Amino acid sequence: MNLSSSANSNPPKRNLAITIVPVLLVLITFLFWYQTWFGRRLSDSEMTECLTETSAPHKTQHALAQLAERMAHGDAAARRWYPQVVTLAGSKESGLRLMAAWVMGQDNKSPEFHEALRKLLDDPEPMVRGNAALALARFGDASGRAQLQAMLRPFTLTAPQAGTPSFRQKEGDDVRNGGIVARLQTGPALSGIDVLSPVAGTLDRRLAADGAHVAAGDPIAILSPGEEQVWESLRALYLVGTPDDLEDVDRFARAVPSLSDRVRQQAALTAAAIRQRAQDRIP
Repeated sequence: MNLSSSANSNPPKRNLAITIVPVLLVLITFLFWYQTWFGRRLSDSEMTECLTETSAPHKTQHALAQLAERMAHGDAAARRWYPQVVTLAGSKESGLRLMAAWVMGQDNKSPEFHEALRKLLDDPEPMVRGNAALALARFGDASGRAQLQAMLRPFTLTAPQAGTPSFRQKEGDDVRNGGIVARLQTGPALSGIDVLSPVAGTLDRRLAADGAHVAAGDPIAILSPGEEQVWESLRALYLVGTPDDLEDVDRFARAVPSLSDRVRQQAALTAAAIRQRAQDRIP
């Protein structure tokens, strides 16, 4: 009997498993990526489902991203989902309110969007207020000017409750929206909470020392605004800014080492537009 021939014709099951398992892992990874990739085209029925059922927020965000794309391309059929977007503007999930505000800015002729955006100027989250102010500027509505000004200024991060901070970021570090800036020890060992940044920017200065006691509401750090935030605010103020905004705008018209030249260029354009509007109003 030819043992070698017999072995070759009946490969061990473990060899088959070695072949199949990597294939399954690749397939599962691909399917997960495909289901969560925002570039995957959603059908109309999927759009309706994802914008109505919000138990999986990433699916709703996927639908909002595609809706914004359709609106930007002038797809009139996108209006069918406007009521769902307005509903999402009142969601308990801040990420959905944030994206809803951005989507509503894609149609600056919609009265229902205009009304919903004005309400979002009172949102507890600064990023949501910022997106609402940016969107309102596309309507020619300057009611969000105070928020646009705030987007150009340093942000003071405060302690959510009493405790002793231990910083996770050093001065000069970039901080993303929702990033952990410090750990706040609030009681016995192992008890504490993370102090998250509600805005994106750079940790400019610590206002509290590691291990020092702080009370609830005490300022613990200053964050300078991030480049995208500054650039978007300057673009909006180009449309709705007034001479009262020039002090903030002119600060960025000069070179800022931490920001790119496009910010300086946009600041110069915005300042010129504001001054021209003021000149045009003089009888």
